[in-house]
Amino acid sequence: MEYICTLMDRKTFLRNGLMGGTALMALGAKPAPFDAASGAPEPVGFNHLPNPDPRIMANMVLHKAGTRGHANHGWLDSHHSFSFANYYDPERMHFGALRVLNDDTVAAGMGFGTHPHDNMEIISIPLEGDLEHKDSMGNTQVIRHGDIQVMSAGTGITHSEFNRNKDRLTRFLQIWVFPNRRNVSPRYDQLTLDPALRHNRFQQVLSPSPDDEGVWIHQDAWFNLGRFDAHKGAHYGLKRAGNGVYAFVIEGSATINGQALERRDGLGVWDIAALDVQAGPQGAEILLMEVPMQLS
Repeated sequence: MEYICTLMDRKTFLRNGLMGGTALMALGAKPAPFDAASGAPEPVGFNHLPNPDPRIMANMVLHKAGTRGHANHGWLDSHHSFSFANYYDPERMHFGALRVLNDDTVAAGMGFGTHPHDNMEIISIPLEGDLEHKDSMGNTQVIRHGDIQVMSAGTGITHSEFNRNKDRLTRFLQIWVFPNRRNVSPRYDQLTLDPALRHNRFQQVLSPSPDDEGVWIHQDAWFNLGRFDAHKGAHYGLKRAGNGVYAFVIEGSATINGQALERRDGLGVWDIAALDVQAGPQGAEILLMEVPMQLS
């Protein structure tokens, strides 16, 4: 078993991140932006915020929203819960098999030009607006708030994503998970979810099985979304021994296993069997990502 909390030094991270192609994408460098009107890329600069205190506890790590990496390129405003592109923090490389959690806002008519991926499970959850996807498998699809999209990059794919609206922003969560099988055949899927099934409870939106609720990926991971009224809560039991859970508060506030969380805070917990979640006075929308803490 390989314990996947290995730290990469900054020099290696940046060198590999600038290699280009699939190596560049695997380590998180952003491709040049795509202007849906002109089709022309533009230069991209980077800026980020350091992480002064990740607050690592015995079996819990707290990532306050304001400590995330931040890159504002004009066309793209992105907050990184884990090291990505020129944001590097050796204590925030990933949480178990969860490699990337980016909170992205894309300007009207702009987006990511065609770029490659391989051997990564890539999940997109739109929060606002429409995101158009095109890939080398021949898929052309639009995902909207209420949908979930997944790509198994496997042996390699190329794709583009852009905000198809000319008059409003698109916001979405971009999530990468290390797979438990390498070099699989690339695949694409998306699903429209019923929001009523997450009212004051958790709705499963992703699992390892194509026969289970939600989309599926090549990893022993389960994602759940919940939208809770003020002071309502739920109990979440982990599906697999040895997994941990990374909770992300999309909106509102909540207390999870005694830890108070605000909007866009992240909390990783491991060596547990369950989570107890209670929304704050304004309610909460929460994403739970249960992932292995080790790779086999």
